[in-house]
Formats: sequence, structure tokens, C-alpha cells
Amino acid sequence: MNASTAPRIAIIGAGPGGLTCARILQRYGITATVYDLDASPTARNQGGTLDMHPDSGQNALREAGLLEDFLALARPEGQQMRLVSRDGRVLFDAVPPEADTKDGNPEIDRGQLRDLLLDSLKPDTVRWSHKLTRAEPLTGGVHRLHFADGTTTEHDLVIGADGAWSQVRRLLSDAIPVYTGVTFVETGLDNADTRHPTLAALTGDGTMMALDNNQGFVAQRNSHQHIRIYIGMRTDEHWHQKAGLNLTHTAAVREALLKEFTGWHPDLLGFIADTDTGYINRPLYALPVPHTWQHTAGLTLLGDAAHLMSPFSGMGANLAMLDGADLARALIDNPAVDDATRAYENLLLPRSIEAAEGAAEGIDSAFAPDSAAQTLAHLTQNH
Repeated sequence: MNASTAPRIAIIGAGPGGLTCARILQRYGITATVYDLDASPTARNQGGTLDMHPDSGQNALREAGLLEDFLALARPEGQQMRLVSRDGRVLFDAVPPEADTKDGNPEIDRGQLRDLLLDSLKPDTVRWSHKLTRAEPLTGGVHRLHFADGTTTEHDLVIGADGAWSQVRRLLSDAIPVYTGVTFVETGLDNADTRHPTLAALTGDGTMMALDNNQGFVAQRNSHQHIRIYIGMRTDEHWHQKAGLNLTHTAAVREALLKEFTGWHPDLLGFIADTDTGYINRPLYALPVPHTWQHTAGLTLLGDAAHLMSPFSGMGANLAMLDGADLARALIDNPAVDDATRAYENLLLPRSIEAAEGAAEGIDSAFAPDSAAQTLAHLTQNH
């Protein structure tokens, strides 16, 4: 593909899926420009920890030539899974037998993964402070992109990797994310082993879940002794507003959450009372299942823009990166952009529907009246 025939490719969103796509395209001499609304790579925290699956996330990293670098950063011990009852009893505690093998799903911080991908790209691949406001169809599949700063640019292919509230998706689908009925309130522990030894021991080296009667705690071990905590509730989408809470008033939020979890073991309540950060309200949304769209020249989607689902699939970032790898491979193998994107979508849509169905089942069982029993049965069966 020479410079005169090379397609002008735009990737909207510098998340794992979009960056994976850009990296693989660059390895094969195809230029893609990534546009992201953040002001810089460090403009916001990238979130918690991810387990990378061999047949999806790790496969994409192999295609990107980054698997060995990933393995040097990854934490195999982070695959430990622990389930605790509301009275503090450990119901399940195991590390998968394949944890130290090529079939394991080692953990990595989201920020570390993003930095790994960003550092692999040529300078100026990512254009920061570019918030897409509108994609205007022209002719022949070309779209003019309008950004918040007033600039415009034209591309032969626009890849929507812009997450849950994707602007690009609006040109392909009328679907909008729907509240799942579950909200996470995120908080965290710093220097956990030193400052919070009881909670650190309860968390272990991986993920601890305590689930019961539509409520629960998920504590995840991150690098550098940080533990990220998600306080989960099946509740109204606007629960804090109805309670008259200002989420910036940490003490009031803490008091309200402790009241919600009355009757839970004091050690578990420490995940609310003893944290080092404020509280971030994170209602969980998902796209309707199935989410499909009619193929449209010059446009396609990947990751959450295509198949936003609850985190209880464990597949979000893995699928996004596999999407990015498969789309890049299709474009490398087929110089006809429209044929390449059509082939990619034929791969993407069936598997994303299956994963989204599993994610919906996962969140429904994790936040149910008998969630502890359902989760224990699932963990026992799969370990």
C-alpha cells in the first residue's frame, strides 16, 4: 500500500482497543491517527486492574509485538479469587491451576497497559485535546470530523473506539446504554499492607468479593500496594440525589454507605470507613443485547462503543483489544477498506453478542438475593 492509495484512518479514542489497532497497523506500515478528548496521557486515572486472557487480550498483544513486555509487567498472583460472606467467613479462596502457565490470565493495571501501548506508537500518533463533536458524512464513505476546538479533518475510515457514550455510534445505531440497576461507588486504600494490614490480608493478592442480598464489595489488588474498592448496590440510578447527598462531602457519603451496609462484618465495613480517597459514583450501564448495526461505508466500531457490557464478564478490555487486532488484520490483509471492515464486523458481532449475554447473566447473579450462593457455585465449577 503506497502513500497515494493508503486510506486515511481515524481512530476516535485512546483506550486499549483503539491503541492496539493503531499499533498493529503501524507495524505493517499503515498510518492511523488517534484522536482523544483528554488533554494528555496523564489527564485522568485509568482505573483498576485487568486480567488478560490468552485467546483475546494476550493474543492482541502478541499481534502488536508487545506480549513479552506485557508479561514483564503482569502479576500472575493477581489471579487469586476470594469470596467472603457478609459475616466475614471465607467461602472460597483459590488461584487457578493455570495461573503460572501460558493459559493463565495475569493481571495488569489499566494505566500500565495503556502506557505500554502508547509508548509503542510513533510520536504524534495520538492527538490529545481532540473531542469529537460531530462526524459529517461526505461521499464515498469519507467523513469530515468536527472537533470541539473548531478544527476539522477528513478520513476514509473512522473507527469509533470512543467508549460507552460513543459519538461515532450515533451514525450507525440508535442504541443508547441502559442502566443495569447496579451502581458501584469506587474508593481505595493506599500503602495498604502498611496502613491497612487487616483489609490487605482480607483482599489477598488478587480480587476479593463479598456479596449478599443485592449488595457487595469488590476489592482488587493493584500494583504499588494500592487496593481499589468497589462498593456495589442494586439501587436507583440516582440514589445519592434521592438521599440528598453531595458526593463531594466524603463524611456524609461514608455515613450513608455504612447505613446501607448495616449488619455486615466490621472488617468488611472497613472498606467503607477506612479508605484513603473520596468516593466516586459509578452507575453501570450496558448496551441492549443484541447490539448490531447495518454496515456503513467509512465507519465501524470497536470495544465499548460496539458492545458496552457489565464488568462481570471480565471481557471488556480483552474484547476491545481483540477487536482492535482483528480490525487491523482485516485492513492489512485487504486493501479495500469497505471489504475489510465488513469482514471484521462479521467476526465482531456474533462474539460480542455472546459475551454481552454472559455479562448480563453475571451481574444479575452477583447482585441477587442469593448472590453469595450463586457466585460460590460458579467459582467452584470453574476452578
